[in-house]
Amino acid sequence: MFSFKMFLFTLALTLLVVTVQSWSDGDLSGPELTRLYNSPVYEAERLKRPKGSSSSAVGPFSHSGVRVTLDDGSQWLIHKGMKYGISSQTVVTRADYMSSSWKVVKIGNFQGGRPCRDFVRTGGSGIQFSLR
Repeated sequence: MFSFKMFLFTLALTLLVVTVQSWSDGDLSGPELTRLYNSPVYEAERLKRPKGSSSSAVGPFSHSGVRVTLDDGSQWLIHKGMKYGISSQTVVTRADYMSSSWKVVKIGNFQGGRPCRDFVRTGGSGIQFSLR
């Protein structure tokens, strides 16, 4: 059973094109990426922004994602890349680099009960939020 879980974990990391800015100097790799992937999420905010040059963030003219806050206080934006719907197009970046056009739609308090990987696997869209 352990080897199957390890296989799934390795497969998930391999399939994801994860663009990640480090806590320190740039891209995460190896143990740092694994640490981020396994980190407990304490708060998650579902976000929307206009897609492309549109000024509207409604329906097909919007792009969605989720900003997660981890136990160390760091915040990460998880969203789909340009080819939305393709699992390998999930993107993770430091929230410091988010544009101001992202707007909070819902906030969920997860109290460390969900790992970051759950949000990465779904591009942030498949997680149930309890509103607060």
